[in-house]
This record gives sequence, C-alpha cells and structure tokens, in this order.
Amino acid sequence: MGQQEQVATSLAGAVSEGISASLAPVDAELERAYPGDPGTRQPVHTVYVPGEAFAADTIRSWGDQALAALDEHAPDAASFAAVLGLTDDLAEPVYSRVRAKLEREPIEDLRVDFEDGYKGKDEDQDAARAARLVAEAYKNGTAAPYMGIRMKCMEAAVRDRGIRTLDIFLSGLMEAGGLPDGLVLTLPKVTYPEQVTAMVRLLEEFEKARGLESGRIGFEIQIETSQSILATDGTAAVARMIQAADGRATGLHYGTFDYSACLGVSAAYQASDHPAADHAKAVMQVAAAGTGVRVSDGSTNVLPVGSTANVHEAWRLHFGLTRRALARAYYQGWDMHPGHIPTRYAAVIAFYREGFERAAARLSAYAGHHEGGAVADEPATAKALAGYLLRGLDCGALDAGEVTRGTGLTLAGLQSFAGPRRGDLTANAK
Repeated sequence: MGQQEQVATSLAGAVSEGISASLAPVDAELERAYPGDPGTRQPVHTVYVPGEAFAADTIRSWGDQALAALDEHAPDAASFAAVLGLTDDLAEPVYSRVRAKLEREPIEDLRVDFEDGYKGKDEDQDAARAARLVAEAYKNGTAAPYMGIRMKCMEAAVRDRGIRTLDIFLSGLMEAGGLPDGLVLTLPKVTYPEQVTAMVRLLEEFEKARGLESGRIGFEIQIETSQSILATDGTAAVARMIQAADGRATGLHYGTFDYSACLGVSAAYQASDHPAADHAKAVMQVAAAGTGVRVSDGSTNVLPVGSTANVHEAWRLHFGLTRRALARAYYQGWDMHPGHIPTRYAAVIAFYREGFERAAARLSAYAGHHEGGAVADEPATAKALAGYLLRGLDCGALDAGEVTRGTGLTLAGLQSFAGPRRGDLTANAK
C-alpha cells in the first residue's frame, strides 16, 4: 500500500470535544425520550368485551361466531373475494388463512371493559371474576396473546370506582400467581397529562405494595377528547401525556365516537375516516414516533348482522377502513363484534401478502443478495421493509419459510435489519 495522502484541517481537536460535551445532555435526552420501537409483537386489533359478559369461553366463542358468519355469508374463497374485491391470486390464500386464524387464534388482544361498555351491577365481583378468568386462560393456554381491562377514567365522578376496579383486578392476578406477560391496561378519556401522572402514581403504589419491580406495569392511553390533542396553550397535549407516563405508556388508542362527538360531528358522519379523525391520528402518530409507544386506530359501529346483503355491506366497509388504516401505518384497531373478525384478518392478510414479493425482493437487494433492484433503498427503508415482513409473520399472514426464501435472510437476519426485538421472534411463524 502506498502512503496515505495528508489532508488539511483547520480546527483543533478541542473544538469537536467541546461540541460533544455541549451536546451530551441532548444525546441523553434523545436516548431517553426516543428509545425506538420496543420490537415486541403488536396485535392487529383489540376486542372489547363488557365486564359482566366476559366468560371463560369468550375467545373461542368469538372465533366460532366468526366462522359461522363465514359459513353462512361467504362459504368459500370465491364468494368472500367477490364481496371484498380481492384479486384471484389472493382469494384462496386470504380465505384459508382467515379460517385458520379464526380456529387457532381468533382474538389477538382482549380488553375486559369496565367503562362505557360495562352494564353490570356488581363491579367488585365482575372485576374479581375477570382476574380469575384471565389468570386461568394464561395457565391453560386459551388466552389471547394480550389481555387486560379498560378501567374507568380519572375524572372526578368515576375516579374512585376506576381505581378500586383496577386494584381488585391486579390483586386478583397476583393472588392467582402473578401478572401475565401479556397484561395490558387501558386508561380512557384522558384530557390532561396530570391524569396520566396520577395513573403512574397508582401503578407505582401497587408495585410497592406487591413487591414488584418498579415500572413493571404499563398502560395504554385512549385519545377520546379534543383536549388530548390540543391543549389550551396550543401545544400537542398527547406528546406531554407520553412524557407524563414516564416510560409506562405502551399505546395511544383513538376513540372514534367519543372524539367525534367531542368535536360536534353529527352521528351519521362519525367514522374513522372523517377528516377530524385523520387529524387526531396524525398528531398521535407524530407525537408517538420514536418513543416506543404504538398508535391504534378506532372502530366502526356498523355491525355485520342481519341479511347476507347487510353483512356484505358491513364487511366491505370494515375491510376498506382497515386497509386504509394499514396504508397509513395504523397497524392496530378496535373490533366490536365477532362478525368484524373475518374482515379484520382478511384486510391484514391481504395487506401483507400482496406486498410480500416486492418487499422481500427490495430487502434482498439491499442486503446484497442480488443486483439490479429497481429501487435504491436507504437504511431507514430497509428497516421499514424488515418491520413489514415481521408484522406479516406475527399475525400469520406470512410463513417463515417463504420469507427466508424471498429475502435470503434467516429470521435472525431479518430481525437485525428491523432493530432489537424482544420476546417471541414471530408468534405465528411456521
């Protein structure tokens, strides 16, 4: 090797050192406030079941009802594809995977509801029963990957009741053997960051009382009020709420109908694709980006019930709203009825399967496994491509073997592009 050519510089080394020292607080704040995606599986939906109606067979019952809806209203791949407008090449893969998903894992995330959906007469007993049933489900293998409760909010009129219900539920889980890994709690109707701070204090006190590691219990924040998006001083309150959670916030869930009503949207136009909804979710998305907090879309209240024509119309609406959300990077939503589950999974599976070959080829080209790719991707895009494929594996839309063949990467290699990933690598990978 020849001698390296000397290059000219003008600044002393002390300049760089001084700049680094001055930015050390910023470096630390970036690491604290923006740790990046947690890398764990994100469920594609959340199902809410009233506390008084939740039973040991709820998950299996929802799956059976969803399968029955398919049998009655779309008994084969061709009829289901015709309703949803699926292409011929997607019809059979989507239909078979939807049915397999409903048989194997009909619900990915279940919340026992003690807020708006609750109509019970003995909340203490219903909360205790919910804890027992959730604990039993995790022990006998019938649980959804994620389960928990939605308590009442921190507003004065219902605050004490919400705190008591949460205490009963968490205490019941502890008495039954401990908190499950898939535990998720939801705090609804948050209007001020101070309510989030109060939730943090509540969980801290429970952890101390039960000898748990500090920070063990996280929670979702439901965005259902205008005040949670824009504070009185004009700032984005939702960003302050994430900070107020002190690392415990796991998600921001958009509440379609409460938020719409809060803004005065008439009932006929309250929907997750209303411009007001798009604005709220865009603010949520930007506030949460990089923080490790996931964003969830809301729901539709148009239920697939009644005649086949009515069911098909509701299915098309739900499928379209779900696909729209996925394209906007809202990878989770709410489902309110067993009949929504087939189209939830159809939309999710179609989303990942129709983009699979192109995404796999682009990642393969980026990884250097072949030349001549049509797109010049950058590291951030490679990360997004890997994340897309991992999400497809998580929900069962893709198989590990086909992803490996398409990308030339092992699952561990795929993970290396997506970033650190904790927990099961791919819950549904085969």
